[in-house]
Amino acid sequence: MYISDNFKTMDKQTQPLNYFDDIVSVLPIPQTNASAAFVSKCNAVFRESTVPTTRTINGLTYVPWGADDMMPYNIIDLVEGDETLSTCQIFNAELCYGSGLRYCTEAASDDVKTQVEDFLLDNPMADYFLGVCQDLKHFNFAVSVIILNGDGTRIVRVERKPACYCRFTPVDPKTGRIEKVLFGNFRNLLPTDTIEVIDLLDTQSPWRDLQSRLGLRSTRGSKSPRTTARKFAILSRFPGVDSMYYPIPHYAALFRGNWYKIKRLIGEAKEAKLRNAAPIKYVVEIASRYWDNLFAKLHVTDIKERQRLINDKKREMLEFLTNVENSGSVLFTGKSISVDGKGENPDITVTSIDSKTKEGGDWESDIAEAVNMVCFTMRVHSNLVGSVPGKTQSNNSGSDKRELYTIAQALQKPYHDILLPVHQIICRFNGWTGVHVDCPFIQLTTLDEHRDAKEVTQNPNDYETDD
Repeated sequence: MYISDNFKTMDKQTQPLNYFDDIVSVLPIPQTNASAAFVSKCNAVFRESTVPTTRTINGLTYVPWGADDMMPYNIIDLVEGDETLSTCQIFNAELCYGSGLRYCTEAASDDVKTQVEDFLLDNPMADYFLGVCQDLKHFNFAVSVIILNGDGTRIVRVERKPACYCRFTPVDPKTGRIEKVLFGNFRNLLPTDTIEVIDLLDTQSPWRDLQSRLGLRSTRGSKSPRTTARKFAILSRFPGVDSMYYPIPHYAALFRGNWYKIKRLIGEAKEAKLRNAAPIKYVVEIASRYWDNLFAKLHVTDIKERQRLINDKKREMLEFLTNVENSGSVLFTGKSISVDGKGENPDITVTSIDSKTKEGGDWESDIAEAVNMVCFTMRVHSNLVGSVPGKTQSNNSGSDKRELYTIAQALQKPYHDILLPVHQIICRFNGWTGVHVDCPFIQLTTLDEHRDAKEVTQNPNDYETDD
């Protein structure tokens, strides 16, 4: 269900209710030729992320992802809410994809080649590999599921489980490992929804663990199978300094800082200037918990009533900022204490903007600076994605861009090293002798080579090929 904000610009599209977690709107201040900008505190997305808790649903206990279990979806909303950030994310995923995942069978027998071809026909590898690349770039981990045949002698399928719909069970105190992965629609999970429970192979030794579970390797003197399961999850996780369950991606710094909000706010300011020639005089930052606490206190559940209440509260704030009777008054709001107990997080923060601040048409240098900060955080040179605005911006030469692209692809090796073991296990388990897995790079060439690009692999047994 969707709602609309009557105080926004009239041609704004309606947004889902959870969009208030990252709402940015500019409202005219009564009796003045100025506007006030309402923005959320997006760094609250990662609040309480280091406090491990558990939840139980349908008899299954798991560790929530973030304080309210909505962190992955809030991250996705923040990424999709910014043109530069979303472009950098898909660019990084496509860069990691390279020339695609390859099962190289040049040294294999004809029978093995046929088996591999049949396997690849049954498994859309391009869709799978691009998906896990996106998961790894968004959340620093990806979940692959291998499915065996009925007698457990061959792996017949490999699937990707989108990371945002995966949750981990608590660490088993006996083994010291996460034993299960839960897969379900945790964004809108209902008590009647079915949650898929998948055995998770040992993250440190998945190959040995798979053999042990199927009785192919002796465990304490016994070779009997320890399970009848034919579906197992393999976790591919980018190592972090603090990631016991769900890693915090490196670009979280973008939301904890100010540049993400600044970039979004400049766009709103330019629109406000173009529509009513009113510069922004105040920036009002509102934490998402403020609305949650307000709805809970007043027992408001109806979506239309919530929208009306939000509009009323915004009107009250604007009247407080401009009413002559409130001159010299102080606005008191609630606050919360950070997890470490050292910092205070107010629900509402009001910042006055200097009237001499640049207006609508003079933001080119500021937006360029904000774009460069976003690209820097995402480790993407802005010229590679064409996101630097303005007519007089300096540009790199073709040689510089080619080298930048080569450097960016070379930096994908750690991600490939993390993703490829899943497929090495498949080849080893299925007995495909002479088959190795590779993900070649696409290297842009110079004009003297008389070709646009070529594939380059880091495997010494492979050769460069024309593309």
